[in-house]
Amino acid sequence: MKKILKIVIPVLIIILLVFMSYKVVNKINHKKQVAENIKKMPAFSYVTLENKEFTQENLAQNKATLFIYFNSECDFCNHEAEMVQQNIEQLKDIQVVFISYEPVEKIKQFATTHQLNSYDNITFLCDSKITFANTFDVKSMPCIVLYDKNNNLIEKIKGQTKAETLIKKLGN
Repeated sequence: MKKILKIVIPVLIIILLVFMSYKVVNKINHKKQVAENIKKMPAFSYVTLENKEFTQENLAQNKATLFIYFNSECDFCNHEAEMVQQNIEQLKDIQVVFISYEPVEKIKQFATTHQLNSYDNITFLCDSKITFANTFDVKSMPCIVLYDKNNNLIEKIKGQTKAETLIKKLGN
């Protein structure tokens, strides 16, 4: 019995180490692939508050795009929305796209609360299939993804950010 344990335990440890190594390498490769995929604006499909499909083709041409992934119950997300509202004049030449996986009614309420639903350059989208986080490799909220007017990734920012920083990064 002891002979069997002396053989089985090391074999199990080796199998466990190989499996863990495989998982780590797989995760690293996935992160590299996602990073490569978002260097240029990736294809996406979400739903507007009017229940119409919105894809990358609907983005304004020759305008920088600022994606804000949010949740209406997140304090930092609410502060981010307030920052956008307070700096709306400096952001007028930037397409601002708020995206949430919450129900459309909650997103509408968020837009109304922050008085952001009447600006031509601001769009609210519902990520009902919950694909934004995987597509753009987002792990926290709020998360901001910046693209220049040629749809090239400028930066992905986790957490709250000052308006001046965003405007400077977007070149406006």
